[in-house]
Amino acid sequence: MAGPPVNLFFDLDGTLTDSRPGILASLRHALRLLGRESPPDAQLMRFIGPPTHDAFPELLGSRDPRLVERAIALYRERYSEVGLFEASVYPGVAEGVAALSSAGHPLRVVTSKPRVYADRMIDHFGLRPFFAEVCGSELDGTLGNKGDLIAHVLATRGLAPASTWMFGDRKHDIAGARSNGVHGAGVLWGYGSREELEEAGAECVYASMRELVGVFGLNDSRSTRSSPSVK
Repeated sequence: MAGPPVNLFFDLDGTLTDSRPGILASLRHALRLLGRESPPDAQLMRFIGPPTHDAFPELLGSRDPRLVERAIALYRERYSEVGLFEASVYPGVAEGVAALSSAGHPLRVVTSKPRVYADRMIDHFGLRPFFAEVCGSELDGTLGNKGDLIAHVLATRGLAPASTWMFGDRKHDIAGARSNGVHGAGVLWGYGSREELEEAGAECVYASMRELVGVFGLNDSRSTRSSPSVK
């Protein structure tokens, strides 16, 4: 084992799974039914990660609560039945989380996605055995902010921030970790760039799951330096 165990938080979309096809198609679905033109996929990509309650006001150019809630309802209409499963686990991720779990680290999914959807995805892709639990937001937007969610998980589970790492592909993951005194690490196989992650304050950035496991899952000098003990 790579030194004493640490608490490992993993984002879902862009970190464990490539959820792009289902999310983008569901965003386009909602915009089309509202008579709005959908931006190109390259522009829609940046809305993967933030909560839908934050994404739609910008996509619609309006903060009218009734319009935003209608857009979210239309998005979920498609996403909950089809889009949820238009995803795939990134290569090496299943093996990686299995190795980290076997090494004794408690793993949790910590995602801004509503927990009811995250639970279904984790079960659908066979990742449940490797995670202690799945933590996400509520459908009404509660805990949709990554910082608020991390704070909630730390407080309710009695976890020490200094002994906890958050892995994610977007700046929101890193900012949420830093605001709670948690170690924030970026991953490059998702939707964010190295520049985005480093500007947000990532302590380190991993190019592959194998590299990440090499630090936290193997008994070598790098892991000893990188992994604080759980308290």
